[in-house]
Amino acid sequence: MVASGASSRERYRTQVREEIKQHAWEQIATAGVSALSLNAIAKQVGMSGPALYRYFASRDELITELIRDAYRSLADAMRAAFGSGADVTELAYTVREWALADPQRYFLIYGTPVPGYHAPDDTTQISAEIMSVLVEAFAGLPQDNPTTPFDAHLDEHRRWAEGRSAPATVLHRAVSFWTRLHGVLSLELAGHFTGMEFDPALLYADELNTLLT
Repeated sequence: MVASGASSRERYRTQVREEIKQHAWEQIATAGVSALSLNAIAKQVGMSGPALYRYFASRDELITELIRDAYRSLADAMRAAFGSGADVTELAYTVREWALADPQRYFLIYGTPVPGYHAPDDTTQISAEIMSVLVEAFAGLPQDNPTTPFDAHLDEHRRWAEGRSAPATVLHRAVSFWTRLHGVLSLELAGHFTGMEFDPALLYADELNTLLT
């Protein structure tokens, strides 16, 4: 998004960066993130390889920008849903709808790590915003007091994004919820249920019901 007071040069630079990112997503959808090529993108946008490096200094910088955009998109979707009164169940379906809308975007942040790539710390901070929404949602539900190996390694409170704290029991439920739903989603999006003659949406709903009851 370009600020209203941006100069024409800044607006042009932002537009070109967005065009580069769009071509990058198209490459990822076709051949995977490991095959991402800045030189190929440069040809698609009609510039030389060296010229493109004025917009993204390296392949890793471009990947980082795509990861930030993906995390931000999901964090904003969940925050908007929760702010509109969504409960835990509705948040679960917000995640599924977001993942199904763009599987390659989902796999970029929740799939196999990119060989040789190391994400900067700020991407983890955006990811923590997503968990903070779940923690808030679970904090409003009745809590039991499970004793599990996971709990034994938690402090009584864990701080998340926006300076909030969560009791260990709430954190345990939120993390279990997050990991198990991603297990179903990842298998579905990777096509591992193909040919099994059942509706993955029903499996997702069943897993969600199990987690909440």
